[in-house]
Amino acid sequence: MPLKFRLTAGQRSDYTQAEALLDQQKAEVVIADKGYDSHAIVALVQAMGATAVIPSKANRRVQRTYDLNLYKLRNRIERCFNRLKQFRRFATRYCKYAASFAATVALACSWLHLQQFVDTP
Repeated sequence: MPLKFRLTAGQRSDYTQAEALLDQQKAEVVIADKGYDSHAIVALVQAMGATAVIPSKANRRVQRTYDLNLYKLRNRIERCFNRLKQFRRFATRYCKYAASFAATVALACSWLHLQQFVDTP
């Protein structure tokens, strides 16, 4: 389930917001793909007291090891995005303004959370 989100420009990389999203969070493990492999993000995760399960980029001089079994759980993140993309406004980004799109994302995330508690066919 999504806990927090931040909007970025379409041409901007997602990892630029990773530090802001991880700030003040508590976790035992942080799972991410190779795109989030940076010294700053790994140091932040370690400062949180968590384990970074992030594969190293191919161009990293010293390849870090990570738990492959934990990394397999990353598919849950992909499945969450797949569920969010079932909301047509989310997937096609009909909203012209960032505030409107942020509201759409918040509603879609809220809907996913509510589906845990409401049993509807």
